[in-house]
Amino acid sequence: MIRSELIQKIADENPHLFQRDVERIVNTIFEEIIEAMSRGARVELRGFGAFSVKQRDARVGRNPRTGESVEVEEKHVPFFKTGKLLRDRLNGN
Repeated sequence: MIRSELIQKIADENPHLFQRDVERIVNTIFEEIIEAMSRGARVELRGFGAFSVKQRDARVGRNPRTGESVEVEEKHVPFFKTGKLLRDRLNGN
């Protein structure tokens, strides 16, 4: 499901809301999650999962094409851990 499909589904299920308002709500939620993660905070949506940021240390990597050693800088990457409810539904429990 992509963002526009999510917006359309919410708008269809809530006919009392205008689609532009639903779009604004969805965009605000995503922006708040992004803002919190950029500050290093953890975002937890009960039953769905938790978004967090993990730090990857600097290391020596290898260019797969040439086999040459390459310095890879330290970086922060997004991480998502599923919640119990989501995991159970995916596994048919």
